[in-house]
Amino acid sequence: MIPTRETAEELLRDAETYNPGAWVEHSHAVAMCAEKIAAACGDMDPEKAFVLGLLHDIGRKFGVKHMGHIYDGYRYMTELGYDEAARICLSHSFSIQKLEDYIGKWDISEEQQAKLRKLLNEMVYDDYDRLIQVCDSLAGTEVVDMEERMADVKRRYGAYPQDKWDKNLALKEYFEEKMQQDIYKVVGR
Repeated sequence: MIPTRETAEELLRDAETYNPGAWVEHSHAVAMCAEKIAAACGDMDPEKAFVLGLLHDIGRKFGVKHMGHIYDGYRYMTELGYDEAARICLSHSFSIQKLEDYIGKWDISEEQQAKLRKLLNEMVYDDYDRLIQVCDSLAGTEVVDMEERMADVKRRYGAYPQDKWDKNLALKEYFEEKMQQDIYKVVGR
């Protein structure tokens, strides 16, 4: 289950009052990309894609955190009964589906890490998981070149696992094949 577009926008506006920052613009950029790509695919729901893109980082409501935003977003959306949005809060950072490939600080407890690891191991990714992963790699506060964004993350954090880099490029190719067109053309870059 996911909230309506209007409810998702309300949730994001509310979250911004607790923790303003560029993450809100980033969430809008991811949502816009997801909606356009889903529409171009023909077999995906653009409205659902937009809502999931808008809420993928909603855990940032609870402060400036790294892995903590994943855990907090998953927990928050689960508590609200939005299981599909909760799933995206978790899956968006793990294109390889391994907790160990997380880029950033591990600012959650070992118990919380174990819970996320278990949830990840049990997931079977669908095209919405893949879509938000690729859109997260295409968007800063606006649409950017995917390789430039990954290089920026590598500069800021000192590393970017090669398998994750390669997977993001493979996801780009996957959606380009589904759409039969260049992803940057679809998202307006």
